[in-house]
Amino acid sequence: MPRCDPKHLLNTLSIVLGNEAAKQELKWMQQAIHPKSVTLQDMVARRVRGEPLQYILGTQPFGPLTLFTRPPVLIPRPETEHWSLTLADRLRPSPQKPISLLDLCTGSACIPLLLCHLSPPGSINACGVDISQDAISLARDNAAHCRIPLPEESSTPSTAESPLRNTFLPLLADIRSPDFLNSASLRRRLPFDVITSNPPYIPRADYDRLSPSVKDYEDIRALLGDPDPEIPSNNGLTFYHDIAKLLPDLLADDGLVAVEVGEGQAADVRWIFEQEGGLVDTEIWTDPWEKERVVLGHKKPQGSSKA
Repeated sequence: MPRCDPKHLLNTLSIVLGNEAAKQELKWMQQAIHPKSVTLQDMVARRVRGEPLQYILGTQPFGPLTLFTRPPVLIPRPETEHWSLTLADRLRPSPQKPISLLDLCTGSACIPLLLCHLSPPGSINACGVDISQDAISLARDNAAHCRIPLPEESSTPSTAESPLRNTFLPLLADIRSPDFLNSASLRRRLPFDVITSNPPYIPRADYDRLSPSVKDYEDIRALLGDPDPEIPSNNGLTFYHDIAKLLPDLLADDGLVAVEVGEGQAADVRWIFEQEGGLVDTEIWTDPWEKERVVLGHKKPQGSSKA
């Protein structure tokens, strides 16, 4: 069966990826094969057609976690991993001072699950919201895989046999809907101490130029920053305006917001959050590639004279 020969498969991959990348990816595919799974030949064929490797392998490392990946849910990116690890160092919650966290456009739930994993038990109660049922199902599976229980699974008093646990609740909801804040599951958790988000932020002109390996496989709703075709382009900033308008209702006094942004968007998003969201002490973080990648800010406490 010459077509199944590893050398033939390596040559096939090399034509598309180059020799070094092909060697590494073929190695990962061989490691991912298990009984009842697809064959190595099938995996290579999918990769040659342009399918992302993470969907073929079914997993993606994210910090110390290994998360499940399934199309069409957005694949966690290294830049998101980087700032999530940095944010974990900034937050440092404790069981004595636990925090509530809301992740908007949660996708695979990579951000809240990493923060839960890195924080002391009993210090974070997280919630992730997404418009996609595929995303919510994957978020739930990832939470179970990472052993982060649902809140109702941790509602019994802690004992030596059942210690404190961080929790994660995935919620199907549209943050752009006028009814978003009326969700009973959300309202009983208000306000949140921390809000995170990696929202859709790619401008339509840039989306049209994306690689087929992204555009043909990952959900457009997780990528396109201006989803209303009848409205002129907003430079990919639509969701930041929407999030800023929600902050007065969602965020606790002195609460923290951290959102990922696209290339060249940081200054505009900072302005949106200051002017429309009322945030103060805003910051911009760069990623390992020296691109402005994250905007942070705090909600001014009521009665404060802080500008």
